Amino acid sequence: MARAIWSGSISLGLVNVPVKLHSAVQHKDVHFHQLQESTGARIRYKKVSEKSGREVDNDNIVKAYELTKGNYVEVSDEDFEAAAPERSHTIDVEDFVALDEVDPLHFTNTYWIAPADTKGASKAYALLRDAMAKKERVAIARFVLRTKEHLVLVRPVDGALALHTMLFPEEIVAAKDVDGLPVRVKADAREVKMAEQLIDSLTVKWEPKRYRDSYREKLLDVIKRKAEGEEIVTEPREEKADVVDLMAALEASIEANKSRRRKTRAKKSA
Repeated sequence: MARAIWSGSISLGLVNVPVKLHSAVQHKDVHFHQLQESTGARIRYKKVSEKSGREVDNDNIVKAYELTKGNYVEVSDEDFEAAAPERSHTIDVEDFVALDEVDPLHFTNTYWIAPADTKGASKAYALLRDAMAKKERVAIARFVLRTKEHLVLVRPVDGALALHTMLFPEEIVAAKDVDGLPVRVKADAREVKMAEQLIDSLTVKWEPKRYRDSYREKLLDVIKRKAEGEEIVTEPREEKADVVDLMAALEASIEANKSRRRKTRAKKSA
């Protein structure tokens, strides 16, 4: 099991629950290196001065903030320390809210909170978890991880407590600030009805295991076949035509989905 990345406590008024934090995410991206095509040698990146074109040692590089175009202010390690939040070993709960009041736009990373290996930690952890579940509330809190203060949401899930780091409001782009959104376009009532039928025909119970990273699986398969000497041939893809008759497209989609469901039921019966 992976080691905890943070340890401390959840602070709730005068109550402290000793806990540890574990990452709840395993990124499965396929990573690549860059090679020179003719020799197969690895490509390395160098830090080069824009003025001289020469490589610069790390010891001779400083951080700077651009106030205006071409006008920089150097920032030292001491400056970062002066602005850094006070190191803390507590997740400080500020409020409790209903989960459905929090827009998922705010969520970033997810972690599991586990009780610490101390006397009474598991009991205090279970008490907080069960009370939150019974009241159907989640906690909004702050804590410092790796010198950065985070706004977080803590919620009971699957018999445990999960922590989601969150974006602050000023970090989210409002829909009204996005160009091209059809905010003043009203949909036709008949088309809305058909769209509702299409949604109903595609509605299922949420089962995460239904959804797989098909691109990653196909890419790894291509790499494996190519490593075994197989020549990879790319099949031409059909271009999807623009939707001209929206009603006809909705009707065809509903019928196609009904047909797919009938075939699925037939396979299960067989």
